[in-house]
Amino acid sequence: MADFETILSGIGVKATASALDRAYDGSGSYLARIWERNRDVPVSEHVRAILGAVHPGLPARVPADIMSALVEAYARPVLLVPPAIDDGARPALERLRAQGIALALLSNTMRTPGRTLRTLLERSGLLGLFAHATFSDEVGVRKPDPQIFALTLRALGVEPGAAVHVGDDPILDVFGGRRAGLRVIQVTSASLEALGAQRPDAVVPSLATLADAVARLDSA
Repeated sequence: MADFETILSGIGVKATASALDRAYDGSGSYLARIWERNRDVPVSEHVRAILGAVHPGLPARVPADIMSALVEAYARPVLLVPPAIDDGARPALERLRAQGIALALLSNTMRTPGRTLRTLLERSGLLGLFAHATFSDEVGVRKPDPQIFALTLRALGVEPGAAVHVGDDPILDVFGGRRAGLRVIQVTSASLEALGAQRPDAVVPSLATLADAVARLDSA
């Protein structure tokens, strides 16, 4: 939001830090209403929501180049302070890929858009391991809606029953993947027995043991 204040001042728009903070929080309520319907919008709409909360007419007054600068400022924090990566991710993905398994990434985005997450994954040496990546802000639908799983499977040319979805969330990943017809592996420290009736097909405590879990599912 400090970058927003600087960028907007360059075109003569005075927006205080406190007003921008309130607008940012207000945009969260707007996004939550969309996300609760398992739908999504491009990150430019996040920025428009913030600007509109500062002043209703502001989005229409912002030139295209300034809007691009605001979107860039909004999207880049994750690149400045990147999240930690599971140490077992790369070896597991490389092993699965070497076995001829097509890998796809399927992710709900929050404040960070898919294009920025691609940059983050590329810097980490992981992006090239995936044959396809689906991000909710780019396709307009979010997990656990079956449509986002179907879009990803269609891009790979894979039927649901031949695919395995891996994730940590019991609703977005386990329920969502199951409803879309996929087998599911949940990343969790809980035992399979402790997860109850809606449990996944298998569990792994980290991605380090993922390839073995996939092999056990395929041989079952």
